[in-house]
Amino acid sequence: MKNNILHLLARGFSLARGFASCLRFFRASPGPKPGEARRIVDTRQSLAPAKSLAPAFLLLFLPLSFHQAPTTSTGAGYFELTPATRDAYTKVINLRFSEARSALDQLRRNEPDNLLPLLVENYLDFLTVFVDNDEATYKRLSKNMAPRLERIGQGEPRSPWRLYCQGEIRLQWAILRGQYNDMLSSLNDINLAYGLLQENQRLFPDFMPNKKSLAILHTALSNTPEEYKWALKAFTGMSGSAQQGLQEIEAVLAYAKTNDFLFLEETLIAYAFMQLYLNDNETAAWATLNNQSRLDTRQNPLAAFVVASVGRRTGHNDEAIRILQNAPRGGAYHPFHYLDYQLGISKLSRLDKDADQPLQQFLRHFKGQNGIKETYQKLAWHQLVQGNPAGYSSYMAQLKNRGATRIEPDKAAQREAEENQLPDVRLLQARLLFDGCYYARAYDLLKNAGPEYAGDKKRHLEYTYRQGRIAHKMGKTNEAIILYNQTIANGATETAHYACSAALQLGDLQASRGDYRAARVAYQQCLSLNPPDYADSLHARAKAGLNRIKGK
Repeated sequence: MKNNILHLLARGFSLARGFASCLRFFRASPGPKPGEARRIVDTRQSLAPAKSLAPAFLLLFLPLSFHQAPTTSTGAGYFELTPATRDAYTKVINLRFSEARSALDQLRRNEPDNLLPLLVENYLDFLTVFVDNDEATYKRLSKNMAPRLERIGQGEPRSPWRLYCQGEIRLQWAILRGQYNDMLSSLNDINLAYGLLQENQRLFPDFMPNKKSLAILHTALSNTPEEYKWALKAFTGMSGSAQQGLQEIEAVLAYAKTNDFLFLEETLIAYAFMQLYLNDNETAAWATLNNQSRLDTRQNPLAAFVVASVGRRTGHNDEAIRILQNAPRGGAYHPFHYLDYQLGISKLSRLDKDADQPLQQFLRHFKGQNGIKETYQKLAWHQLVQGNPAGYSSYMAQLKNRGATRIEPDKAAQREAEENQLPDVRLLQARLLFDGCYYARAYDLLKNAGPEYAGDKKRHLEYTYRQGRIAHKMGKTNEAIILYNQTIANGATETAHYACSAALQLGDLQASRGDYRAARVAYQQCLSLNPPDYADSLHARAKAGLNRIKGK
């Protein structure tokens, strides 16, 4: 679940997976001949969403199948960021949904021709689907997109908000469609959003909200697998780089230092995740959300979740637990059960005896499907590290028949349950401590344990990988390089992800030392391995690493 949620929050990173899923249909096709490629999008058109169940071969006719008569702008509406509109947006992003709905109802009465509240309405739908993770809610609210776009398309054509609102709404629904595996419609909406935002950038180059959304798209496009980029470029005209996305986000943040900017909070979140996952800069990611942020973790449950998520990955797990324990809850806020999940995971990473309580709370109240299997897995791990192997087996048995397998962590949990093999307790404890950045505790746990795993190839592979990661984080560089290379050599033909993960980490380590040749070799090793668990995310990070050292 954590990968799924964080990608949604960072937004651009979940789009790359959607690109890859759709463009796999082109794997066996030759590249386009000169003159054959055509853009799908005409930004002056109002286009209906694609049929999610269309046969795969219809992708070849995308330039034709999504064409529809253009909507003529009549100027029947204006765009104004009034105090009431700003207030409704603030209530939405603070998850005060009941108050937000009342504010939007009042806006319809008092400002019936102001079209900007339609964007705020879409934010409300987007966050409702994200927070509830309920497919029925997704299907019901997705019907709101087309009429909103129709109304906005008839707004004042000289306003930079007109094309921006259309592009942003399509971008938000593209993310949600990807979450529910509606990949054809997701790719169509991404393509249309890109065209709308690009045209708006040409018309209004100083409009900062537009630059914010383009930065997310350009970052996402940079993580598209290399073998699909030609198809994406040929059939949609879309392209982008991580460096381009970072520069655009930084330009927006520089603007926001001296100007009022409505979308500062979400821009800071996007920038923090870019620093964490693209630049591998934990210090900058944490500082972005603390030293210069308006995110109020005591007033905004979503802010608490985001800051705690980054904190756990950047050596601030104790602070993450404090933030989650003090996060706002109650009748004024829409229920956000992911807070319980994240608290349980953070406490489990510290090996707390009561880590199971928030995880059980999550299972009692959460009505969605994504993350259920992973939560049962984490409850099983908790039982095992607390000395109850029977409890581990009980939770893993329940896991098999609960939840869905749409996202990577749930798939990995299902595979572990089907393997029906008890994990090694010490290695599991080290893994959990590492995840919480308690490196010294994890190192002490494993430092003299190597000989005990020498006769078990699978567990020795996990041992060298985990001890390599810990040594890496503790600055024991030479030890880490030896352990990573051992893991790659011994695990390249195994199904476990350790060799692929070790190659990625070795690439990061060598890049940090300035040995860019060795880093490239390691990143390419990562891309050459395809374990059943986590291959997509590992390959995306290896590609980001190659982008960082390009030309060095």
